[in-house]
Amino acid sequence: MQQTLKADEGWRIWWQLTRPHTLTASFVPVLLGTIIALAETRPNVLLFILMMLATLFLQAATNMFNEYYDYKRGLDNEQSVGIGGTIVRNGVKPSTVLGLALTLYGAAALMGLYIAGSTSWWLLAVGGVAMAIGYLYTGGPLPIAYTPLGELFSGVTMGMAIVLISYFIQTGHVSGWAIALSVPSMILVGAIMMSNNIRDLEGDKKGGRKTLAILAGRQRAITLLFLFFAVSYLWILGMVLMGSLTPWALLVFLSIGKPIGAIRVFRKEHVPLKVMPAMKATAQTNTIFGFLLCAGILLGYWIN
Repeated sequence: MQQTLKADEGWRIWWQLTRPHTLTASFVPVLLGTIIALAETRPNVLLFILMMLATLFLQAATNMFNEYYDYKRGLDNEQSVGIGGTIVRNGVKPSTVLGLALTLYGAAALMGLYIAGSTSWWLLAVGGVAMAIGYLYTGGPLPIAYTPLGELFSGVTMGMAIVLISYFIQTGHVSGWAIALSVPSMILVGAIMMSNNIRDLEGDKKGGRKTLAILAGRQRAITLLFLFFAVSYLWILGMVLMGSLTPWALLVFLSIGKPIGAIRVFRKEHVPLKVMPAMKATAQTNTIFGFLLCAGILLGYWIN
């Protein structure tokens, strides 16, 4: 029984290291890009699965790089909120975390090699840039996460680019419609990073970061987060009104309670631990919005 408990505890430690609440930021864009492609082709299931796994591995590895480099720079401790905590709480060696991240990168690279060989070798360059951004987000001499560009890089890479690559490997091209549908994904992934930076604002200040939330100030950052949410929903409404999407896409509005709740918590609470529900609601907005958009697009296909 004790061995079972230890095994279960060990599994939870490693699972927490991936920061599972962030993984939807990679899962949903792959699904969305593939669903968009249904209008033109029958998806290749193997390429879909490999793209999904590669993207999840890249996201998990990026989170591990974050854990490793924040520890190395002295930003994480046992009281830090929102981290995996395997190094500062569970005693896992930093080199082990870094090694696991690099292993996941290697596995993702092999999958990417197969995808590129089956579609276009240009994807190697695109994937290489995405992997470099994932590493440089917290690694390197000037980490992206320490600048006001964190939301932009994460949104464009994990939101828009993943949608478009997923669409491209199924269709062989990128359309204006696919680009338009990737915009809310880009914004909502950026919103996840913004909510993270709002929560960590005071700690990031002490650590020397210059995030967008720090430069804007807490209240303006919350307003920016609200605008991220608003633009995402209004973007879909606009596409429906212009006839680019069927009214079924308005299903995304069923998720609107999540961003409203997130903004309320951020405006009411200031202690990092107490704003964790707002962080969760922001990630759930990305997930539920994405699934509902996929469902709306599918219903539009089937009914028409």
